[in-house]
Amino acid sequence: MRRGWWAALALGLLRLCLVQANFAPHFFDNGVGSTNGNMALFSLSEDTPVGSHVYTLNGTDPEGDPISYHISFDPSTRSVFSVDPTFGNITLVEELDREREDEIEAIISISDGLNLDIPAGSSIFKVHAVDRDTGSGGSVTYFLQNLHSPFAVDRHSGVLRLQSGATLDYERSRTHYITVVAKDGGGRLHGADVVFSATTTVTVNVEDVQDMAPVFVGTPYYGYVYEDTLPGSEVLKVVAMDGDRGKPNPILYSLVNGSDGAFEINEMSGDISVMQSPAQLQREVYELHVQVTEISPVGSPAAQAIVPVTIRIVDLNNHPPTFYGESGPQNRFELSMNEHPPQGEILRGLKITVNDSDQGANAKFNLQLVGARGIFRVVPQTVLNEAQVTIIVENSAAIDFEKSKVLTFKLLAVEVNTPEKFSSTADVVIQLLDTNDNIPKFNSHYYVARIPENAPGGSSVVAVTAVDPDTGHWGEVKYSIYGTGADLFLIHPSTGLIYTQPWASLDAEATARYNFFVKAEDMEGKYSIAEVFITLSDVNDHCPQFGNSIQKKTMVLGAPVKIEAIDEDAEEPNNLVDYSITHAEPANVFDIDAHTGEIWLKNSIRSLDALHNITPGRDCIWSLEVQAKDRGSPSFSTTALLKIDITDAETLSRSPMAAFLIQTKDNPMKAVGLLVGTMATVVAITVLISTATFWRNKKSNKVLPVRRVVRKRSAPAPRTIRIEWLKSKSAKAATKFVLKEKPPNENCNNNSPESSLPPRAPALPPPPSMAPSTGAAHWTVPTVSGSLTPQQSQLPPNPKTMGSPVQSTLISELKQKFEKSMHSKAYF
Repeated sequence: MRRGWWAALALGLLRLCLVQANFAPHFFDNGVGSTNGNMALFSLSEDTPVGSHVYTLNGTDPEGDPISYHISFDPSTRSVFSVDPTFGNITLVEELDREREDEIEAIISISDGLNLDIPAGSSIFKVHAVDRDTGSGGSVTYFLQNLHSPFAVDRHSGVLRLQSGATLDYERSRTHYITVVAKDGGGRLHGADVVFSATTTVTVNVEDVQDMAPVFVGTPYYGYVYEDTLPGSEVLKVVAMDGDRGKPNPILYSLVNGSDGAFEINEMSGDISVMQSPAQLQREVYELHVQVTEISPVGSPAAQAIVPVTIRIVDLNNHPPTFYGESGPQNRFELSMNEHPPQGEILRGLKITVNDSDQGANAKFNLQLVGARGIFRVVPQTVLNEAQVTIIVENSAAIDFEKSKVLTFKLLAVEVNTPEKFSSTADVVIQLLDTNDNIPKFNSHYYVARIPENAPGGSSVVAVTAVDPDTGHWGEVKYSIYGTGADLFLIHPSTGLIYTQPWASLDAEATARYNFFVKAEDMEGKYSIAEVFITLSDVNDHCPQFGNSIQKKTMVLGAPVKIEAIDEDAEEPNNLVDYSITHAEPANVFDIDAHTGEIWLKNSIRSLDALHNITPGRDCIWSLEVQAKDRGSPSFSTTALLKIDITDAETLSRSPMAAFLIQTKDNPMKAVGLLVGTMATVVAITVLISTATFWRNKKSNKVLPVRRVVRKRSAPAPRTIRIEWLKSKSAKAATKFVLKEKPPNENCNNNSPESSLPPRAPALPPPPSMAPSTGAAHWTVPTVSGSLTPQQSQLPPNPKTMGSPVQSTLISELKQKFEKSMHSKAYF
């Protein structure tokens, strides 16, 4: 046999029929090896001849009823035995072959015609696991996973039995799930000890049998006979049912004693009726005993149960409380009122009286509201004989027309001191009238819309909606708009549609977003507000614009020049610009970056000599026609003429000023920033020097002649920085500044015009107040002041510098850009 990784298990489903010994017959358990009894663990030789009497089933019925025996087999197996149903003799009817079948599973039962019994310890199912290994590895043993189960399994045969002394109860558990584990004998696999196991679940369904007495429902039972009760009238009804819910028996009712002929019971329905008039009844209280009896399937009486029933003869003057209106007894009262009445208001439209015609304690009853949900309360709450009923508003907010147009509840009157607890009810119906108690509410706090900037006047933008839950004219809503951004828009007062003014001309470049408020108002002026945000969608209505239609640039070999056009459209892609060279002769000298506008010499041109070879007249000034085109739809474009003067780094190295100008030619503010930074550095140095001098003199404790100390100084004149640009070819590349120091002023009086430019040393705090002293002299701390003045060049102009055409062009170009930048920005 081959070794298998898993053993196969069979899953069986078994139905059990169990009853208690009090009702069902049972087998005798004579132990293993006996030839009569319940056939538990019976063994038989395989050479037993067919037709042999091999066993006798033996059992008894507690009631002495005749019993019969039965045997059955699984439909998929052979029927090996037969049984005499009267005497229990079991006969072999098929040949036995142990090599083919070493165990036979049979189900035996004993019956008295009503119940079947399967004894404890008898076989109820067999599980079988197959391990195709040989030797100890192929032997299979069985055990239950749950050790506290009422079932047991034979570890060798896999036969499942009910444990001795265990009982099953349908009313407690109708189904049992038994997990059986099968293990092989173990062995070695790949050098290790291995034991394989498998599990299966057997489901045992318990069938109900007649082992429970009938049960009464709704106990205790009380009944009442009143003065107007007629003979033959039903007083009350008792209800019972078979305790065996799975297979209940029919039941019959009967009166055992206590009725004295005054009452009868319907044996099928359990209805108890009075057979005499109330005046003929001799007692005030009757204690009856009702018996219920189960009827077995054969028609004989079975289990029984008895229950007491108390019937009271009620005082002839006892009456339930009754509600009255203006015209007599009434059980429905109606009223119309406005919603949200004041707290504590009385419902004056209700005219209700309650009365109990009995006397004394029988006429005392309580009043309460049922279903009012705390909205109203009733006064009084306890009544003796008669009272006027008053209903008061308790929760005004809950009386809301929009939530419920009709309020309905009940008035309940219940007797207090009577055992009968007579009661009566009356319906109260309140029709609510609507008032203007709600404000219009927008369905959103914000409304966002987007329209194209070229939308014509009167174009729809967005519709706002507000709802007023009130009805009629209270729920009508009127719309209006206001706010700084609302000038170009109108709103329909009824529909809430927002649209542009007929004359409105929208421009996303001028104002791309509008924000204003919309108000929804009802007829009484109650309103709510929402906010509206409108964004204009950009339309490509601007073409790119160059700063000048003719521009001059100076290019250094190896470095680009940049040309720029601005598109004033508000959004992408309308304001995105692409650049291209539309005309140049020859056309293979320059390349342009389509996105940035940077213009480069082609990689093949690396020197001025190469340019001279392809330039007519060996000129180094080029003219290009550059086109700037936006990405909008439709697209717009414009062109500019660009003149480029080309030089190389070697020429620039002979003129530092020209190199600096070239570096800052596309950004003239870079030069201004450099000069401002230089000035700031000089001023900072001056402040440090002045501060250091102040603290040095203070530590020296120098005693000065008595002088008047000026504590309040006038505000210093504003500091100015004068930037002079090179206006001619003879100007220097940059202005140099020199720090000049002045001798310290012992009187701390720096109000002279010369001291207005440089920063001052920190002022001393005022001297402490003290008594005048002729021997002490006032003293001051000297400070250092300085000023920044431009240093005049002492050298004569350099004719070479003045005559450089490259430098002259750069100076002119940088000056134009600087003046343009200063026109749009302010620098100090």
